[in-house]
Order: sequence, then C-alpha cells, then structure tokens
Amino acid sequence: MDFLADNQLAALVGLIGGLGLGLASAIGRFCTLGAIEDTLYGRDKRRLRMWGLAIATAITGVFLLNALGVVEYAGSRFFIYKFNIIATITGGLMFGFGMALAGNCGYGALARMAGGDMRSFIVATVMGISAYMMIGGPTAALREILFPTRFADPDATPQGIADMLGATLGVPALVPALLVAGGLMLWAFWDPAFRRSRTHVVWSVVVGLSIVSGWWGTTYIAQNGFGGVEVESHSFSAPLGETLIYLMTWTGASMNFGTGSVVGVLVGSAVGTMIKGRFRWEACDDAREMGRSVFGAFLMGTGGVLAIGCSVGQGLTAFSALSYSAPIALGAIVIGAAAGLKYLIHGFQRV
Repeated sequence: MDFLADNQLAALVGLIGGLGLGLASAIGRFCTLGAIEDTLYGRDKRRLRMWGLAIATAITGVFLLNALGVVEYAGSRFFIYKFNIIATITGGLMFGFGMALAGNCGYGALARMAGGDMRSFIVATVMGISAYMMIGGPTAALREILFPTRFADPDATPQGIADMLGATLGVPALVPALLVAGGLMLWAFWDPAFRRSRTHVVWSVVVGLSIVSGWWGTTYIAQNGFGGVEVESHSFSAPLGETLIYLMTWTGASMNFGTGSVVGVLVGSAVGTMIKGRFRWEACDDAREMGRSVFGAFLMGTGGVLAIGCSVGQGLTAFSALSYSAPIALGAIVIGAAAGLKYLIHGFQRV
C-alpha cells in the first residue's frame, strides 16, 4: 500500500468498516432509535439484543487484538481526555432527545439518505455543521467555559473498566473484558426468538467486526506510518462535519478515517437498499416536521461532541474498549431518546 498516504489508507480502512455498517443498517435493520422504539412500544427486544451481541463481538475482538499487541486503544480520544461525567451525561441526553426529534442518529441518517430520504440529508448536514460549531465554532466557547477540556494523566491506569479491574485484581485487562463480553452475549442469546433469527445474529456480528476493523487498521497505520494518524474507530458526529469540509474545500482539506467511514456507510446502505428493493424518495411531511428534524440534528451534533461520541461512537466504539464514559453515555442517550419519544407522543406534560 506504499502508493497511498497514511491519511488515504486510514480513509480506506474507514470505508471498509463503513460498508459493513451500511449493509447492516439496510439489510439487518441495525438501528439505535429503532431498537429503543421496538423495546418501549413494540415489546420486541430483538434489535436491542443486536446491540448486546454487537458490543460483545467488538469487545472480544478489541481486547484479543490488544493482548496480541496489534490494537492500542489507550491513545484514542476516549482515554486521552479526562473523563467528565457531567459532560458525558449532558451530551448523551442532548443526543438522545435530538435523535428522537430527528427520527434517526447520524449513522441512521446516512443509511436512510442512501435509500432516498431527503429529510435524512438535512439531518446529516445540520448535525455535521453543529458538531463543528461545538468543536471550534461559536458554541465551542460555551463548551470550554462550562466543560473545560482536561487531559488524563498518561502515566495512570487507562480510563477503562477492564483496565481498572485488571489492575485491581492483578490480571490482564483481557480477563474482565471477556467476562463482560460473555455476559452480554449470554443476554443476547437468552431470547429464543433472537437465536432463531439468523439475520439479527449475522448482522450483529458484522457490526461488531466493523468496529474492530477500525481499531485494528488505524493502530497499524499509527504504528507503521509517518502521518500522525489517530487511533480510532467509527463515530458519526464530527466525521459528518469533516466530510462536508472535505467536499467543500477538496485541496484545502484531507480525507481521513471519518470521511471514509461516512462514504462507506452511504455506499453500503445504498447497495443494501437496492438488494432489498426499498429505495424510494421521501421528504418531510410539513414544515413542523422539518423544524423538528433540524432542531434534533442540532442537538445531536452538539451533544455528540460534548459526550465525545454519538450512539455509535460511545455506544459501540468506546464500549468496545470499555472506557468509563461508554455505558454512562449510552445510558444517557437511551434515556434522552425515551423522553423524546414520549414528548412526540404525549407532549411535555406526560414527560
């Protein structure tokens, strides 16, 4: 791969994993908000159990490869910044509520956009812009006042559940990680309906392996390249903004893992949608729905940066490394989404 620069190789890694995520959404119906809706209102937990199996697969892959020395998650953004529980909860609640208003998270918006949903195009665009506003724009100043960025002590134990338990018990981090993964896997397969559904099982594993591929690929490039590539895996808050900037400036910006991931989800979802014959043009029903979608997308972009990750970034990528922030952020996202769904159905009085 000597003919590719480090950033281009990282984009290729993101593209490959993004293809898996896009296909999982279009064919396997893997979706954050859909899993929450099915659980709360459809009494069907199969898509929620998909998340359990996907996380278990990702944890197993990441920690096995970490033990072999080919994945190094401790240098990622989830570990180098000091864990701020208030920022994580606030950002997660904002993201979850916005996701309910918009009808999708960033990952889901990309998948729906590839299937002809123009409302999702607006959601993805606004989310990307608001995320970059929170990183270096007008809302970033407020973020630094309320939640100033602090770096973790590089010499301390990494801010991870498995690392902390391993250091306390005197065992490798792999041991508690596999116990957590085993518990999640057991919970996922406890339901006979889920066990019988090959579609749910297969695409859950594909999602987990897509997350692992990001960690593996970017670690390899960081260890062997010269371009200062960040070790990371899939997330869809800041990368939406990065992709917009790259498309608008081209020569003034460079592709990276995030832009490759966004394109991969779009392509994978488009292929999956065509295979299933579900492509159709859609738009907002009225101005009210449009306003709800725009506001929800703004909350997602802002909250995703504040929490250092979206439903995929924290719920899958950070969870695969068992960072302190992952279960708290994912829990806050679920609570925010549940409140948002109740608001849409009953209004603020019932919420």
